[in-house]
Amino acid sequence: MTATTADVWLPFPADEIDGLPEGLNYLLWDGEPDYPGDPADCAYYVVPYMKGPEVAVRPLASMGAVRVVQTLSAGIDHVEPGLGLLPAGVRLCNAKGVHEASTAELALALILASLRGFPGFVHGQDKEEWLSGFYPALADKSVLIVGYGSIGSAIEDRLVPFECARVERVARSARTTARGPVRTLDDLPALLPEADVVILSTPLTPATQGLVGADFLAAMPDGALLVNVARGGVVDTKALLSELESGRLRAALDVTDPEPLPAGHPLWHAPNVLITPHVGGSTSAFEPRAKRLLAAQLTRFAAGEPVRNVVATTG
Repeated sequence: MTATTADVWLPFPADEIDGLPEGLNYLLWDGEPDYPGDPADCAYYVVPYMKGPEVAVRPLASMGAVRVVQTLSAGIDHVEPGLGLLPAGVRLCNAKGVHEASTAELALALILASLRGFPGFVHGQDKEEWLSGFYPALADKSVLIVGYGSIGSAIEDRLVPFECARVERVARSARTTARGPVRTLDDLPALLPEADVVILSTPLTPATQGLVGADFLAAMPDGALLVNVARGGVVDTKALLSELESGRLRAALDVTDPEPLPAGHPLWHAPNVLITPHVGGSTSAFEPRAKRLLAAQLTRFAAGEPVRNVVATTG
């Protein structure tokens, strides 16, 4: 199969994406029960956005000719279970550049809303209560970003005007940035006791699954705020509930484990927690940025050039 005869599965109508190259056969599939064509003929598969791992993986076993699997999310954990079904040499690409602004924006919103007591104000408004008083500010706080990729960096960009006392950065590998050093996960025991706000923006990997467990949380100082815009599985929910119910820590969570959080789960009504329903990337900025990414990636694919944002290659 040549690029000029390749089927491309898209979750958007092709005529709504400016700049798509000619010569490819564009088929619309956004997770419906029926496929738009034979999966065996698909060479470039764009995974439906926010439809869950069952939808993402469903066609993979039949995609014997696929050469690129493109997610529209920063994370790839919803696709990874199906990678073993693919032939060798398939490139898995993420959506770097699509979600940084929106996710960083939400991280700041969660921090500010939690510190300044917005959940209580909303409930107070419902009950016509005037809840004046003193509340924590982000100014002069020490912030620790766990997961310093493009999203973590975008979060720090937005922290700059808030006059934090300091920002520490942790990632898989140590390195130096223009803003300062990036440390490794091994440095967390020394960094956590000094962090007033801990922001999770790390991918979900075997190394980060359950990373935020009882020991991690115990190392955070009294009154500290945990913000999770990563994946729910990075946090041990039972350990977090224990800290929330004791009143020692606060949390602002865009992702949970389990997810969606079922009715009746104790996390819904735990004290000192603010929950948003995994909307970090689901904003008005998503669709235009996603479409620009697809146009650029498919232009490279059609021309026989290397695609970008490759995070894994099947072997």
